[in-house]
Parts: sequence; structure tokens; C-alpha cells
Amino acid sequence: MNTIHSSERITKELFIECRPESLFSFFTDPDKLVRWMGSHVLLEPRIGGKFRIDVNGSDIAMGEYVEIVPYEKIVMTWGWEKSKIVPPGASTLEFRLTPKDNGTVLVLTHSDLPVQEIQSHQQGWNHYMVRLQTLAEGQDPGVDPWSVKAMH
Repeated sequence: MNTIHSSERITKELFIECRPESLFSFFTDPDKLVRWMGSHVLLEPRIGGKFRIDVNGSDIAMGEYVEIVPYEKIVMTWGWEKSKIVPPGASTLEFRLTPKDNGTVLVLTHSDLPVQEIQSHQQGWNHYMVRLQTLAEGQDPGVDPWSVKAMH
């Protein structure tokens, strides 16, 4: 079976009690993003701008911003610095924000992922979406257990 052309997508939908204007900044402001994902974050939130999210010193997500619609949508390429399966730019990540009641419906779509990478990215986004929700709703998610290097 040829897995190179076989790609899948992950879609997650979450209601967050936070206005889209506030929630949007959690994807564009490095000081806010680092509180829910990564230990060191570099962002250039403009079309063609790069981002680098160092999760734990060895897992480093990289890519660039493809589309930015203030308070509505962010599209970026996504990959891992040392990965041959999902190198930087290999997959596409979209965050869509829709106002609803007293908050925002956040829809994450991660596409162009190789089939064998779906489960790990699924778990990753489950983990990070809960952290984002906690933070955006005014609570402290605490230090990300994933960003603490495992001691061997």
C-alpha cells in the first residue's frame, strides 16, 4: 500500500466561553500561545510569516501563516523540524472562529496528514484544545506536562 498519497484530516470542534476577538490572540501572540502549547514560541503572524513552537526541546513544530482573517480564521502549514513523515510545511492547520452566544465555536482542521500520523496528532490536539479552552476561559492550565523534558 502506498501511504505517501494517502492523507487524512482531523477535525475538532469546541465551544469556548471567550469572544472571538480575545480567542484570536491566543494564536497570534507568542506570550499567550506559549501558555497553552510549547515551552518556547516564535511567531510572525502575517501571511508568509514563520512560526516555531518548541514543545520540549526535541519536538519542534514549524511552518508558516498562509491566511489570516482577523477574529475569524487562521491557516498555517505545519510540520516537525526533524520529521521525515511530516516535515515543516507538509500539512495544513486551520483554526476557524465563529461567535456563538457568549463565546466562540472553535473548529480545528488538520489536513494532509499521513495516515500513520493521525492518532498521535489526534491525541495532541485533544490535549492542547483542552489547555486552550481552560486558559481562554480565564483559568490557569498550569505547566504543560508535555513540555517538561522526560528525565531518563
